[in-house]
Amino acid sequence: MNFIKKIRQNRWFSFFSNIYVIVLTVFAVWMIFFDTNSLLTHMELEKEIDKLQKQKEYLQKEIEQDKEVIRNLKDDGNIEKFAREEYYFKKENEEIYIIERQDSITWNKKKAKKE
Repeated sequence: MNFIKKIRQNRWFSFFSNIYVIVLTVFAVWMIFFDTNSLLTHMELEKEIDKLQKQKEYLQKEIEQDKEVIRNLKDDGNIEKFAREEYYFKKENEEIYIIERQDSITWNKKKAKKE
């Protein structure tokens, strides 16, 4: 019994046994871990926002590159060059020989794996 009396007389026990401190502690734990708008949820959402912003920047760069290609393709000569290089188009009665070096073959395989 003396042990319990000593604990109750302790300054920290009286502080933590205060009803306001208990309610505040329970509220803080609830808001940090269990609530639908918890701190953990906010941290996950912030990570997702950062990821989406990086993706947005990447896609904007891709759009700018595509716009540049479109501007270059407005000329008929550039359209023909693009079609020949990318899609191996040819004129009638014309033969095309594709010559690939050993290093370009491995580069194309790496490129195909990424896609």
